Amino acid sequence: NQVLRSGAIPITDYAPDDVAREYFELASEDQLKFFPAKYVRGLVDQIDHSIGIISETDKHELEGIDPKKIMLRNIAFKPAKEWRDAKENAGKFTWTLALYGTPAMATEAKMSLEKYWDQIIKACFLDKNDPIASWKKVYLENSRILRKLNRLKIDKLHVQGEGVNLWVNIGPGRRWLGGSGRNIPSFEVFVSPDWRGTEGNIEFNQPLYRYGSLIEGIKLKFEKGVVVKSSASKNYPILREMLAVENADKIGEFSLTDKRLSRIDKFMAETLFDENISGPWGNTHIALGSAYHDSLDGNPAEISKAQWKKLGFNDSVIHTDIISTTRRTVTAYLSDKSEKIIYRDGEFTL
Repeated sequence: NQVLRSGAIPITDYAPDDVAREYFELASEDQLKFFPAKYVRGLVDQIDHSIGIISETDKHELEGIDPKKIMLRNIAFKPAKEWRDAKENAGKFTWTLALYGTPAMATEAKMSLEKYWDQIIKACFLDKNDPIASWKKVYLENSRILRKLNRLKIDKLHVQGEGVNLWVNIGPGRRWLGGSGRNIPSFEVFVSPDWRGTEGNIEFNQPLYRYGSLIEGIKLKFEKGVVVKSSASKNYPILREMLAVENADKIGEFSLTDKRLSRIDKFMAETLFDENISGPWGNTHIALGSAYHDSLDGNPAEISKAQWKKLGFNDSVIHTDIISTTRRTVTAYLSDKSEKIIYRDGEFTL
């Protein structure tokens, strides 16, 4: 605190929730915009693999902080994301995420800590005699789904159901991904589409945590790939600020989860789990913001920034997953002008 008050700029990787709040409360605009390029570049050059453990002591620690201050900091650090992406595209950097449950996270999900951990254990097959064998079965089934999706030569998708009538243009040179084991757990199948072809309306029945605030009842309307109308039943100003970030009003990912694979059946108040939830109808979710370059059917390392843009891969400092578990049907329109239902009642129909 004293470093910030003096006008100096602390460089540290230690940022628990309470420290992060004090930083954003005290930091000036110049301090927020400062990017220690040489220091961060050295870290990116040095690291080959990253293991992220999500374990929060207070999901609302940043509640009330001006989201503009948080985004100013995120924008300042965009070069770090670009350096990591380039290293990942070259096959020189990998990462994984996992979750360690805390009392605060359990409380947010309206569960006891014991019940919360029961969900983690169940989702990761840790209640099985051979969890690895169980994950291999999921991997094999997801691989089968991916092979079929990628052979279909899908031009666009039409998502219909409760609160949704959305068209998603897949775009040239795409491949579907999922079930790689990068994240634990991971059941979803996803693609980074051409953002320019997104049209229609979509509603989300699952809440979104952003900047320490819970946003509920999100509704979005897309025209020519851009969110032109948005609303939320709770904390809409936070959603509005998020959408104001460059390219955060465009799609970076479209995802489906087959309810037969996922063992997550309760809201966990954490995206890593909630984007893989099953329930009676599986889940559909999109991510606003940056696309995944490995969704290109080719070598990402050979693609320039201008080429990514030409292909319709969205580029943004954020990547925000928004989830719905309502009943939906997804119809694929193929390059041979035929159509095929690929997902219905929470299951792939391939």
